Amino acid sequence: MQDHAAPVAATDPGTELLDGAVARLVRDSGASVAMLYVLPGKGTTLHLTVLAGAPAQLAALWTRVPLSAPMPVADAVRLRCLIWLGSQEELARRYPRTALVLPYRFALCAAPVRTGAADRGGVVLLWPGSHSPELSSQERRAVVAGSHSIGMILQQAESKGTPVLPGAQPRVLPRPEPEPPGPAEGMAAAEFVQRLPGGSCALAMDGSITYVNDAASALLGARAEDMVGTLPWVSLPWLDTPAVEDHYRAAVIGRQQTSFTVLRPPDRWLTFHLFPDNTGISVRIIPTAKPGPTDDPAPPLPPISAVPSRAGALYHLMHLAATLTEAVTTKDVIELAGDQLMPAFRIQTLVVMTSAEGRLRVEGGRGSRPGLMDRFDGAPLTSGTPAAHVLMTGSPDFYASFDELRRAYPSADLRDAVAACAFLPLIASGRPIGSLVLAYERPHPFGDEERALLTSIAGLLAQALDRARLYDAKDRLSHSLQAHLLPQTLPDVPGLDVAARYLPSTRGMGVGGDFYDLIRLDEDNVAAAIGDVQGHNENAAALMGQVRTAVHASAGAPPDEVLARTNRLLTDLDPGLFTSCLYVHLDLAGRRAVLATAGHPPPLLRQPDGQTQALRLPPGVLLGIDPAARYPTAEVPLPLGAALALFTDGLVEAPGVDLDDATADLAEHFALALDQDMDSVADTLVRYARGATPGTDDIALLLINALRPES
Repeated sequence: MQDHAAPVAATDPGTELLDGAVARLVRDSGASVAMLYVLPGKGTTLHLTVLAGAPAQLAALWTRVPLSAPMPVADAVRLRCLIWLGSQEELARRYPRTALVLPYRFALCAAPVRTGAADRGGVVLLWPGSHSPELSSQERRAVVAGSHSIGMILQQAESKGTPVLPGAQPRVLPRPEPEPPGPAEGMAAAEFVQRLPGGSCALAMDGSITYVNDAASALLGARAEDMVGTLPWVSLPWLDTPAVEDHYRAAVIGRQQTSFTVLRPPDRWLTFHLFPDNTGISVRIIPTAKPGPTDDPAPPLPPISAVPSRAGALYHLMHLAATLTEAVTTKDVIELAGDQLMPAFRIQTLVVMTSAEGRLRVEGGRGSRPGLMDRFDGAPLTSGTPAAHVLMTGSPDFYASFDELRRAYPSADLRDAVAACAFLPLIASGRPIGSLVLAYERPHPFGDEERALLTSIAGLLAQALDRARLYDAKDRLSHSLQAHLLPQTLPDVPGLDVAARYLPSTRGMGVGGDFYDLIRLDEDNVAAAIGDVQGHNENAAALMGQVRTAVHASAGAPPDEVLARTNRLLTDLDPGLFTSCLYVHLDLAGRRAVLATAGHPPPLLRQPDGQTQALRLPPGVLLGIDPAARYPTAEVPLPLGAALALFTDGLVEAPGVDLDDATADLAEHFALALDQDMDSVADTLVRYARGATPGTDDIALLLINALRPES
């Protein structure tokens, strides 16, 4: 059953600096709800720091948002742009997970908070469902100005050496206080309410009852003094249904009037009309006849709750299930579980343990004591530990206090780490694969409903973890395959400083068709090649190995002949995949380079003075298309101090960005690294690529610098 808890403010007093800025943003934009997220330091997770217009429990599962999450605020910060969603349909189309767990009518705007080149966080604003589908120019200006003001506050705090750090819970701004009525007005208002048919009551934004008149008490069958200060579905158990909490949330989030009909046992039907504004919710209660088939309320939508009421249970299970569909690796599962469960259930520590070769293994943890179970890492499954017992038996264990845990496991030795804890089996396909450990810093009684809910949640985590472990195994295999197909080391060539990098795509198997090679022919001649086989899967990797072998076998011949021979081999194999390739013959004695391309992006040439440009090469058709294709060559000087950058298109391609502009931007970064060694330059260009491209394509990079003689 849900317990009412007051919002907990962020513990860092610096967040108070932001209160006024957030309040002004709400006022100037006309939004009903505002959520300010802060990105601490160089972190990758946004932390909800200030909340206005809604209670903390409604935002409990969004207190931490990874930048990689498919959510509006994460996209706004990552893409550095304003995102507007003017309807539920648009929200469902672009962010289906968010729409699934917030099925209400509202408009949403997410904007980044930045100063200069520094990303400092993001803001989310909600307007009622009655808002126009378009964001007005005045509202846009208010959002941009408010975000800038918040960014300046964060920057100034950091420059003073006191950066704003988010607390464990967001600061919740107080609701706007209405003008207090005079004695005569108050009496008139009370008389007006008493004369209305039916009953009247009022709810605060957090759902707690603040006022109940006599007629409402009679209809609800409870005394006003027993209800004021409680949540309706707590003090009136017959209201503990998903539909009731859902309509409350629809009123708070969408600021829209809503109604529902409920049976008060044994046979009294009541209709509730909710009228929300920015200060609370007015409720009218009207007796009604039993609804007929055409009068039945709409099927209940999934609600949101911070603790495990019956309505909250449905929400948590659905929300976690939707979230875990995005988890790919074991680390993803643990991170998402921590982000979703810990703030919602006020858990201080979460640890995931699995079994390997008959022993416990800590996969990871989150919270105040992530190393809670490290002392049991590697312990046999037969050891007398609660995590091993749960894993072996498949039965959960709950301990409301440390004394209960000590009586069950005298040797557990967790006195300084937990005041209460739960050990839950992770069961997938009918077999235990691990244990989920939840720890609390205060005694915590576990009710029957909470035990059932946590056990169900552990089942969802187990399924996601099982999938993730399979992915991790495949990922390790694919990376091993890729590593063996690419050069283990580059040859040491006197007079050259060389470096190479390979980054697999963030999608697919983590193995692809990009390759590079550096081949020492003799003391004065070196060959370099880079290529990209269509696709990033095991077929592309296999063909890549064949292409690289063919190029290596022909190296030393003129570049046009190397590509022609490789092309004839590929057309004979008829693999159904095309390959781009760039081949370079370096004459170190003659200080020149001869190049030929088969549909590959041109390399960058940086002159000794730093001037950098993409070379214009005569075009050549992709390998594997036309067996009679010819590959014309081009010759360029390679003076001492000049450098070449050979790369695949994953380094520069990004949606909506012109390829020439992206290549020019890459050339600028290459030029600015004039005084760095090639290993450092490679790191610089990789960092550039991670920020400028979506990471959905493989990246190969080969850098060659003709060293100046030491003076």
